[in-house]
Amino acid sequence: MTGILSKRILEDIRSSNDIADVIGSYFTIKRSGSSFKAICPFHKEKTPSFHVNLQRQIYHCFGCGAGGDVFEFVMKYEGVDFPMAVKLLAQRAGITLDFEESTDEKGTDKTSLYKIHEEVARFYQRCLRQMKSASAAREYLQERALSGEIAEEFILGYAPDRWDSILKWAEKSKYKTALLEQAGLILKSNKPNASLKYYDRFRNRLMFPIWDQQGRIIAFSARALDAKDKSAKYINSPETVLFKKSKMLYGLDKARRHIVESRQVILCEGQIDVIRCHQAGFKTAVASQGTAFTEDHALILKRYADSVCIVFDPDKAGQDAAVKTTTIFMMSDFAVRIAQLPRGEDPDSFIRKQGAEAFRKIIDRALSAVSFQIEILAQREKNDTEIGVMRIARSVLETISFSTNSVQKAKLIQEAAERLNLPASALNDDLSQMLRKRKNRSNDHADTESKPTLNEQAIPAEETALCEHMVHISDHPELAPVIKKYLPLSMLENTICRAVVKACLTSLENGRSIQDIVREYDESPEDLQRFAAKVQMAPTKTRAEFVRLDSVKDIILKLWRNKLKKQRSELDKQKINENQQHQITCDLNTLKHWTDGSAVIEMHIQEENAHQ
Repeated sequence: MTGILSKRILEDIRSSNDIADVIGSYFTIKRSGSSFKAICPFHKEKTPSFHVNLQRQIYHCFGCGAGGDVFEFVMKYEGVDFPMAVKLLAQRAGITLDFEESTDEKGTDKTSLYKIHEEVARFYQRCLRQMKSASAAREYLQERALSGEIAEEFILGYAPDRWDSILKWAEKSKYKTALLEQAGLILKSNKPNASLKYYDRFRNRLMFPIWDQQGRIIAFSARALDAKDKSAKYINSPETVLFKKSKMLYGLDKARRHIVESRQVILCEGQIDVIRCHQAGFKTAVASQGTAFTEDHALILKRYADSVCIVFDPDKAGQDAAVKTTTIFMMSDFAVRIAQLPRGEDPDSFIRKQGAEAFRKIIDRALSAVSFQIEILAQREKNDTEIGVMRIARSVLETISFSTNSVQKAKLIQEAAERLNLPASALNDDLSQMLRKRKNRSNDHADTESKPTLNEQAIPAEETALCEHMVHISDHPELAPVIKKYLPLSMLENTICRAVVKACLTSLENGRSIQDIVREYDESPEDLQRFAAKVQMAPTKTRAEFVRLDSVKDIILKLWRNKLKKQRSELDKQKINENQQHQITCDLNTLKHWTDGSAVIEMHIQEENAHQ
């Protein structure tokens, strides 16, 4: 999906997708009064705590806290981002997506870049099928048993052995040279007398299109076909506004749904390994894109899975890369296993020779990260000597130290103790010492304290209560002027609450939904979505005297009392300004009732504004 959605289309998509109908298409929900209930799909439970509110078109789980609107549900259940959720819901409703042209801050036309990548991929595909010079590429695919349907599915192609194939194609297709250069398809000649100012980046290579998570082609990986070619066996498109290697995983667009269902990823090293796995029925296989696995890759996969099986080449480089990748996954709270292939094999060659069932057994027998590391280090170190055991233990503990999960650490320590015939207590002592040293080094080099995430911040009860009232602002617009006049948003300690109240005020002004507004905020939009849904689903007070405006006024009074109490406490600690302390005490007594308290609040706001 490319471009920027018009607000009209977004609202049409929302109104055409009743949240109960959408959720009910994924799993069974049962009516309960004016809402629906179900077993939550996002955590294990026996008693239904997942509620769908028809009036507000939101869902919320009172067990795990998941919540949001229909877009948020599809994002979480399908494991996709917002644009992809919009695309899926538009398709479901039969709505044609209407976009404004999409450009970045430098004015690059992304819409045209997506289009040109798609068309070039189809051009390369036709070249593979039809050109005589592509015979070597076709023979290579036949030798690797990758012809036919799988080649069609992954749109494999051939870049002709010419310097100007793409240039001539672009001329016929009315594409400008500047766009080809932005897409990374051509290079500028550095020879002053060259007959061509630009020339094709990819020549005489087997072409593998690279897709983003929304199924859009954004780059290419190209394999050399000529054994005499002295350049790299594989070359990739350069990084562009569409393509960032550290954020791309080959095959993820096809694997994503299968990963969500199984919660497990198979991580390979190369494109052909991924294609072979998919062809053999291992639909959760992905690979990093011509670069080492990164924390960004792990965070992307964390949206869909919580366990991974690493299947790298069994040589020393592959083994070391598997251990290093393990630590990255552990930092993102993954359970990690490492599969062991026979020497000289990779997933592609093994499946071709031994078949899918044999590969499945390899996956099923995959070792834990600790067992794998001990096994390979035992082949490199003399594990029957004291220093050998010490070196192995140190390396294993270094790996375990990256785990963020206490249960995982304990399990791996126990496993290492059994494999190394050492007391678990001794390994725990060494691990604690290692972590202390790392923390000290980190503190020595830290310039600033890390900012806590929104989830780590305690939410004061009165701020939550305020949000529970404010989310009903469309029915109670009288709340807005009171908040604007008597409660500066900076007084709200919790950033989630502050953002939700701000979104409520904005919603009243422009008529957009609160969920839409908080989704656009920079900080932790998922946390904001969950909290906004939670407060919207909070039960309404039933006592006859309940009035939202009066309740909001009471909360404002309490927030101001809390603020003045802190000011008085600080003055008391400093043993200064007794007159000011006395005045605050008088104000606190007045802030018990709105009639007089509102005047005190106005006075304090005027004083604060005067000092700014």
